[in-house]
Amino acid sequence: MTTDVCVPISALPDCIAAAQADIKALGITAPIVGHVGDGNFHTVVLVDPDDPDDIARADQFHSRMVERSIAHDGTCTGEHGVGYGKSRFLVAERGAAGVEMMRAIKRALDPEGIFNPGKVLP
Repeated sequence: MTTDVCVPISALPDCIAAAQADIKALGITAPIVGHVGDGNFHTVVLVDPDDPDDIARADQFHSRMVERSIAHDGTCTGEHGVGYGKSRFLVAERGAAGVEMMRAIKRALDPEGIFNPGKVLP
């Protein structure tokens, strides 16, 4: 499972330290890399796709990482984009009005709903 978040540089040390603590507490393997000069860091969580507990711990880690970034005035993604895995965080990050604005723009630009149907703003 690959993921990234982006936070203000001032929050970066705390967020990375907290992610490292979560990795240890959850007993997962997840290297952290990034181009941290812009506040963006990535993890690659190694997951056994046949182990539901492993998948649940990876998802818990991912959720914590994203929620922490939003709490620090960051974003759920710095460059990987919002897709199936992060759309559930959009309202928390941008508010209901912000997400509705995104839907309005999507409808205006894609009235037939043919571009990535249902992917981000169903």
